[in-house]
Amino acid sequence: MAGDRSIRFQHVSKSFVARGERFTALDDVALACEPGSFTALIGPSGCGKSTLLRLALGLEQPDRGEISIGGLAPRQATASGDTGVAFQDAALLPWRNVEANIALPLDVLGKPRGPFAARIQELIALVGLKGFEKALPGELSGGMRQRASIARALVTHPGILFLDEPFGALDQILRRQMNIELQRIWSESKATTLLVTHGIDEAVFLADRIAVMQSRPGRITSVIDVPFARPRRKELFTDPAFHALTDRVTTALHGA
Repeated sequence: MAGDRSIRFQHVSKSFVARGERFTALDDVALACEPGSFTALIGPSGCGKSTLLRLALGLEQPDRGEISIGGLAPRQATASGDTGVAFQDAALLPWRNVEANIALPLDVLGKPRGPFAARIQELIALVGLKGFEKALPGELSGGMRQRASIARALVTHPGILFLDEPFGALDQILRRQMNIELQRIWSESKATTLLVTHGIDEAVFLADRIAVMQSRPGRITSVIDVPFARPRRKELFTDPAFHALTDRVTTALHGA
């Protein structure tokens, strides 16, 4: 990645045509995620969060503006393995075991698995799946499948990680446990991370900064710094300062 692990959106706009009418999904979005940072993107449904992520992955093209992912165009960054991504649906291939699912990006990119064998085992240990290397997705719990999905996103040593509601389908108790695990995994990987989430608690617990979006059209209306020191422990969820910050984010969302 030539030493650049930043994510930059500069005056990005995107519109779509639906039912014969054009609507603006994103309007003049500007956001910079510095190397090694963890940014959460939060906003109401339909505000363009996932559209922005699709643009960052090169799955869509902006109408206007520029996007730089590690100093590269989005499609270049994705094709080179410089980025990793995990979605709400773990999307593990049911006929592949944990090891083979983690190795999937290597197969897609045409990279031999041999040089990454140790990396795969390191990731299995990192996400807490040691002993489940040969297990099929149907033999894993929802949380375990998401752990495998995150390991898959990290297998190519990406400098940049995109997470789109990775724990959105989990219950609240498991979601908090996975937030704690994700923080630990992120601290090991040091990847510049952009998390799309509806969870205010999740954003405050995980991120260095929270970008708040409004809808119709999608814009970033405020960026809120998160002051809590790392590592953040489960006790933070009951800290009055934590709740004060979640209230501030909530107010920003409702006022957007």
